[in-house]
Amino acid sequence: MLMARTRWLPLVALWLCPVVACAMEGASSVDDLSATELERTLTALDSQLFDAYNRCDLAAFRSMLADDLEFYHDQGGVMRSPDTLTEAVKQNICGKVRRELVPGTLEVDRIAGFGGIEMGNHRFCELDSGHCVGIARFLHIWKYEHGVWRVSRIISYGHRPLTDPAAAQ
Repeated sequence: MLMARTRWLPLVALWLCPVVACAMEGASSVDDLSATELERTLTALDSQLFDAYNRCDLAAFRSMLADDLEFYHDQGGVMRSPDTLTEAVKQNICGKVRRELVPGTLEVDRIAGFGGIEMGNHRFCELDSGHCVGIARFLHIWKYEHGVWRVSRIISYGHRPLTDPAAAQ
């Protein structure tokens, strides 16, 4: 069953690309987007970013990070380089865990003249066992510049073990 799902991942990624492009068609700035278009765009970007993260497609993951990236992690500290973060994903995530957005927790807001904020809850599941073992809050600041969206700030905090199913909410 995992193999069957894996075959569909590239198709899902291809499907999401037009969603973002269509939402931005004719928009010269983030201010031209409706709230619905912004939400649809950032939701698709979240899916693209973490599809690359989960599949360990480091080139695709890195391409979505701004050159001035800052990553704040409540347990791991601060990283100020997209290349350092990409290497950390390679060393600590690839082949070990996958990230899942907790359904119903994603919130999106505009940053006028700049981009948008997305925040929510995500859980982390071990690939070996398939069990979700941790949950955390996140906040991403997306920059829209020269027709391209890239995440410029990532804050991942409130990490705790996922021992109670109710904690997944």
